[in-house]
Formats: sequence, C-alpha cells, structure tokens
Amino acid sequence: MSSPDSSAHPLFAEALRELGLDVEVRRFPDSTRTAAEAAAAIGCELSRIAKSLIFSAWGSPLLEHSREQGGGVPVLVLMDGASRVDVELVRRELGAEKVKRADANLVRETTGYAIGGVPPFGHRTKTRVLADRGLLDHDVVWAAAGTPHAVFPLDPKTLIAHAGGILVDVRERNA
Repeated sequence: MSSPDSSAHPLFAEALRELGLDVEVRRFPDSTRTAAEAAAAIGCELSRIAKSLIFSAWGSPLLEHSREQGGGVPVLVLMDGASRVDVELVRRELGAEKVKRADANLVRETTGYAIGGVPPFGHRTKTRVLADRGLLDHDVVWAAAGTPHAVFPLDPKTLIAHAGGILVDVRERNA
C-alpha cells in the first residue's frame, strides 16, 4: 500500500494509515471549504459531497455526560452536500433536550480540524456519528481530507463504517 498523499492534513493522513485505507487525496489550488466549492473543483454533483458537520447536544440519554456538561456534547452528522440537516430530527434521533450547530472553537477542539476541512473520521476525540441515509444514493462520495483544499473519494458504506456512523434520516424535507 502506498502512503496517503501528503495533501491530507497530518492527523487525517495518520488515520488513513491506521485504518489501512489507500485513498487518493486530491489537493486543489482553490478552496474546497464549502460543498459547492468542492463539487465545482471536482466536477461532480453537489450531492456527491459528504459534509462532516459538528453539532452540540444537551440532555441526551445516548450521549455520555450530556446532562453534566454545560456546553453540550459534540455530535458529528454526515450529510450529502445538496441537503441541509434538520436539527429537530437530530434532536429526536438523540433523544436530546436541545441541539444546535457547534461554533468554530468546538469544531476544532473536538475534531482537530477547522470548519471547511473536517473529514468524516480521524478526529482528535471520539464522537457519536449520525450518517444521513441519502449518502447511500451514490457509489462514491467525496469528503474533506482535513484541510479546506483537500478531498478524497470513498464509497459511502466504507466511509460511514470507518466514521462509526449510525444510518439515520436527518435531512431537511421541503414542504
């Protein structure tokens, strides 16, 4: 197996090695920070981008210590790039009292990466992972490789498995 491309963030490159994954990490001169930027750089449909989004949850029996922690417990949600997360569905899925998007400091503290470069796995700390079922609509999805300029392709089942994700339906539905 070749070593992971040096375009990946060092923490993520180490995770790839530990998992035995040999993926092509592609670096772009322009930003791939947003799903739209990533899809444009790669030349794929927006829905083929796997977004890694961190939320904070309070009062969930599924999350260790969530009642004791004043700042909420981080939760990772994997979502296709064309969709938005329905926070109420995430709250219900976790049985939480409250869920909201995490701020940039919590994202970096939890994952080790900045917003716009968070990969689906290889994080600094272990978090509960919810993966929206819509990711399975594709044979390959593209996710951040730890920086706002690097992405990698992987089949969604493998991506979700390595992230330790639980399949859920948390996509916003248009009325």
